[in-house]
Amino acid sequence: MRILTLFLLLNSTGLVAQIFQPASYPQGYFRDPLEIPIRLAGNFGELRPNHYHMGLDIKTNARENLPVYAAADGYISRIKIEPYGFGRAIYITHPNGFTTVYAHLNAFNPALEKWVKDKQYAQQSWKVFLELTPDLFPVKKGDFLASSGNTGGSQAPHLHFEVRRSDGDVNVNPFLFGFQIPDNVPPRLQRLAIYDRSRSVYEQSPRLFPVKAHSGSTYTTTPSIITVSSPLISFAIGAYDTQTGSTNHNGIYESTLTVDGQPVVAFRMDNISYNDTRDLNAHIDYKTKFQGGPFLQHLSELPGYTNAIYKRKKGNGAIDVSDGGVHAITILVKDASGNSSTLECKVRYVKGSPEPAPAGKLFHPMMMDGLENPECEFFLGERCLYDSVHIRYTKSANSNDQVISSIHTIGAAYIPIRDSMLVRIQPVRTLTDAEKSRTVMQWFAGTKREVQKVQWQGNWASSRFRDLGSFQLVLDIEPPVITPVGFADGTDLSKASRLVFTVKDNLEEIGNVWVELDGKWLRFTNDKGVTFIYQFDEKCMAGQHELKIHAEDEAGNVTEKTYNFTR
Repeated sequence: MRILTLFLLLNSTGLVAQIFQPASYPQGYFRDPLEIPIRLAGNFGELRPNHYHMGLDIKTNARENLPVYAAADGYISRIKIEPYGFGRAIYITHPNGFTTVYAHLNAFNPALEKWVKDKQYAQQSWKVFLELTPDLFPVKKGDFLASSGNTGGSQAPHLHFEVRRSDGDVNVNPFLFGFQIPDNVPPRLQRLAIYDRSRSVYEQSPRLFPVKAHSGSTYTTTPSIITVSSPLISFAIGAYDTQTGSTNHNGIYESTLTVDGQPVVAFRMDNISYNDTRDLNAHIDYKTKFQGGPFLQHLSELPGYTNAIYKRKKGNGAIDVSDGGVHAITILVKDASGNSSTLECKVRYVKGSPEPAPAGKLFHPMMMDGLENPECEFFLGERCLYDSVHIRYTKSANSNDQVISSIHTIGAAYIPIRDSMLVRIQPVRTLTDAEKSRTVMQWFAGTKREVQKVQWQGNWASSRFRDLGSFQLVLDIEPPVITPVGFADGTDLSKASRLVFTVKDNLEEIGNVWVELDGKWLRFTNDKGVTFIYQFDEKCMAGQHELKIHAEDEAGNVTEKTYNFTR
């Protein structure tokens, strides 16, 4: 087996060697999971809403049902089927200590498909997460696994492919294993952002500077010497990568900040755990992106950020420029193939006027804290905040009859939180026990909405959320609406190939859907959470049948429909 030593020099002075330690990964062990050449729609570490992209999105020529093959010998260790996320996915554990994942699949190979179907009926659930023993489905390199698809959270046909360490389930950049993807295109820089680090990054808008490309993949700013009014600053960059023959804007692999010739901080997208993927919100300027701006990647660590993508030589990456001198800044960006681009500029500090302190109570990362008011309380855990920030609380009236509390606004939705926070609200009137059982808590910010069940302690309703914004209690007494598609009670379906129905809820929160055919549970798929589909099979033979559909929302409202049909 060939071994590649991952020791990519940032430039001739070897700055990466001073920050990152060399690492080795097996080369040639894994084959491509498709027969067609790899062309990427997305790469590892790419920036996505609330998460890093944890693998490679491999294009399937805008088609579904291309054969997907095992990347190496091993055994199928997990099967996951869900309406969102991966959709239909296969996990293969390999003897070299790694696991490969294949997601957004259509049908599995026939033997596996039958086994999974039997398990779904045994568990009476289409959505499953199955763990398999090594003896059930051993595979050889190149064995047919499944057909590619567009299931789950996929927006277009492709194969999502991951490599993980089997011990600890940490994702590793598949580029590091020697997959052949032609790439002689250096990353492209778009902009430079500068922050005043004497203040919270969420209580300012960065100064943005366009960059100009020169020969040799070198970029400069306009102006070449940037004047800053804070003695402590940090940087972020807008950049993307692509590959030979591709127009997709993918993520960069690595970036290093050097000040006056000395390396300060760097990040590299090589190992990320799903436990840490939400920490993307601290790697990027979340506020700028939330407000419709571009992705900006910090070249410094926020106080509450503990993800391992960063390596530091000193401090947290913030730069002290209080001496008033001109400081040379070099930012080098690389892709996983070793192509690189460099941004060069200079900064100088000139004292400016201090900014007024924002309104609200000051909260800090790595500290438990909260705020109590007569009608609303909220509590933040140690791992909620990434940076110190003032959080302002306001209360306003609500004119909607369905809403049974005031509107309680806690901070701003552009301030990200990592762990869920506890929110407690009192209704504006006394509720009966029946009303309490139909009460949910709703978070909203702009057009975004989320509903959670509540727990009652006396007259306080509590729930947990992972976003700041506005909160209210809603009395939900509207049951879900079940709509059959292409059939009704008494329909002759002898020539039909499937049954289809939809379920909608006024708060868009379906808790559970249960279907029975002639008194026995019937498996309906629910890909993307919109439409429920049953393909006629041996579970529904010719004759008269009774179909019962039970739908329940998060508040416990129930709708039941019964349809008789002929098959």
